Amino acid sequence: QVQLEESGGGLVQAGSSLRLSCAASGRTFIYDSMAWFRQAPGQEREFVAAITWDGGRTFYGDSVKGRFTISRDSAKTTSLQMNSLKPEDTAVYFCAADPNIGVVVSGKPGYWGQGTQVTVFT
Repeated sequence: QVQLEESGGGLVQAGSSLRLSCAASGRTFIYDSMAWFRQAPGQEREFVAAITWDGGRTFYGDSVKGRFTISRDSAKTTSLQMNSLKPEDTAVYFCAADPNIGVVVSGKPGYWGQGTQVTVFT
């Protein structure tokens, strides 16, 4: 069974940092691009960041550029370092994976995690 499991969400004050992690299991993800998306209540899912299988290329949504950093920690794990958090970053954050980076960035990766809640308060 293919599984992506997120961890690291929580309740934090604006201006602080948080690190999310995603662990993949059930199949080989070594050649998959991995990504993070988020969805706030009443809003559409938003692309946050993506990284190619070899870590050679990264992509970011405009709202997080310069504050968030995606990294490939291993063949099956990826992390999202979130700095200078704002209340508008409050959302459920989802990990995703797909062999095709174009598919990932377009918002239609084949594999999704269950999500982890991030809440930023002032």
